[in-house]
Amino acid sequence: MSFTQRLLYETIRSADTASAGTYLALGTPLSHPSSLIKMVNLSNQDVLISLDGTTAVDVCPANGFWLYDVTTNSPHTNHIFVDQGRQYYIQTTSGMAGTGLVYLVVQYIKNQGAE
Repeated sequence: MSFTQRLLYETIRSADTASAGTYLALGTPLSHPSSLIKMVNLSNQDVLISLDGTTAVDVCPANGFWLYDVTTNSPHTNHIFVDQGRQYYIQTTSGMAGTGLVYLVVQYIKNQGAE
């Protein structure tokens, strides 16, 4: 069997909600155009998600997660990806410090020659 693409992980990113009273960068910007993004909130606070450090675009509940698979059901020749360089930010919904970490798990597709 021959495969031309592999699904690889970037290094996990994290931020501590003890510092999340204002928007806080969730690790570093994405290193690759990414196809799977999972946020896991292991803190005691709901967190708002921002892409610019100012405007909330999503929420992740305390002790919860969300998963975006942007390549699901997309044609194999025309994948949709989250932009390389995208930075995620978090802030507790209460505006107060919490206890626990928020993690960002990122997977990307790497093209390779047939094996």
